[in-house]
Amino acid sequence: MDNFLFDLDGTLTDPSLGITKSVAYALRSYGIETENLSSLNKFIGPPLTDSFMRYYGFSEEEAVKAMWKYREYFSVTGLFENEIYPHTEEMLSALKEKGKKLLIATSKPEIYTVEILKHFGIYKYFDFVAGNTLEEERATKEAVIEYAIKETGIDPKKSVMVGDRKFDILAGKMFGMKTVGAEFGFPEENELTKAGADYIAKTSKDLKNIVLAL
Repeated sequence: MDNFLFDLDGTLTDPSLGITKSVAYALRSYGIETENLSSLNKFIGPPLTDSFMRYYGFSEEEAVKAMWKYREYFSVTGLFENEIYPHTEEMLSALKEKGKKLLIATSKPEIYTVEILKHFGIYKYFDFVAGNTLEEERATKEAVIEYAIKETGIDPKKSVMVGDRKFDILAGKMFGMKTVGAEFGFPEENELTKAGADYIAKTSKDLKNIVLAL
């Protein structure tokens, strides 16, 4: 494999504190209090507006307003309430030494993604960052990957999509990529297996070993 596309949240970093606090902040504006932040982990990965509609019954208009409230907190504080997983930089460095092309493919807006990558000192490893826009023009993982392919000219058949949710696996498979599921992230039970991931990493160390062998 020549190219490796990585999801960000739940794959390279653990963003749970920042994301759940941002969601709780948005919900509070609708009079909804959250007693247990971990109950909001289900918001990690999918497009935010979809999750507000799915889990709280918001209309599309309400979900968009909630997303902007989320960003009020996230853009200032939440994006740095985040931790890089062990072995991540070691893995990225080893891939670059092998001459591989590394890309980010995330539903998070690119502007936040670049800030987070720079914050953790791993931006230098990536050849391209593909993400959503603040206007939600690339809200799905399929749209993000299509954009990455178009902008970089990578061959999907020589590429690997790595992520912790079914959206990553299904989108990667749609373009004919090999797929690696990061089970240590935030998938639901058996989610990655059901999505048909070619490989599943139970820990960040497993992920490093799997991708370096591809």
